[in-house]
Amino acid sequence: MHSKVALVRRPSPRLADGLVTHIERQEVDAELAGRQWAGYVSALQAAGWTTVEVDPADDCPDSVFVEDTMVVYGRLAVICRSGAPERRAEASAAEEAVRGLGYEIAHIVAPGTLDGGDVLKWGGTVWVGQGGRSNAEGLAQLRQHLAPLGADVVGVPLTTVLHLKSAVTALPDGTVIGYPPLVDVPDVWSGRFAPVPEEPGAHVVILDADTVLMASSAPRSIEAMRNNGLEVIDVDISEFEKLEGCVTCLSVRLRGL
Repeated sequence: MHSKVALVRRPSPRLADGLVTHIERQEVDAELAGRQWAGYVSALQAAGWTTVEVDPADDCPDSVFVEDTMVVYGRLAVICRSGAPERRAEASAAEEAVRGLGYEIAHIVAPGTLDGGDVLKWGGTVWVGQGGRSNAEGLAQLRQHLAPLGADVVGVPLTTVLHLKSAVTALPDGTVIGYPPLVDVPDVWSGRFAPVPEEPGAHVVILDADTVLMASSAPRSIEAMRNNGLEVIDVDISEFEKLEGCVTCLSVRLRGL
């Protein structure tokens, strides 16, 4: 099996009906979104990733944001129970896909809630956003599932964004980047936090040790990354950004298969 696999999921025809919590609703062009999704998938493939499509969930408007269905750590996939009840039906097909790739499976169960977009992993630490879609019980269950794997699970308060990874992500060297107005407690990352000048600039997908995927809506942040020696592949995901989506939400990256 290829060492870098990404789960992806085609947008629902009902994409425009997706949930919006922290921004005003805008009109979504579903046809353009489909082209942008194809461009995102092509960018992953061009960077050496094998993409595996999760069966579509046409009745679930937000199902393209497949990252929220699970948290993968090592060979374990923890299947999430979304804090948005409307999204819970998205998880079953995603579970089938990752099970088919040979992962061990665990579940977040009621009353726990957890969205994969709330979980940032780096170097044995797993930060979990608290205050939006993921609750304290969900965090406690995730900690229990990951404890045998040696992970340190840490809660992070959220008040201004939908998910933790709407506010911060990590660069290949472990620097945590974020747009300061949307980061509640930058000192959580103890000297490893670096600000970016635009909100979409806080979102990176690590493709390899030198390359990240970013949204083209963050030109100043992209320039800063390139000036710091990173190769940046940029993609237009404007229609997904209207639904509080970002480059991390649109795939589940599986490493070391």
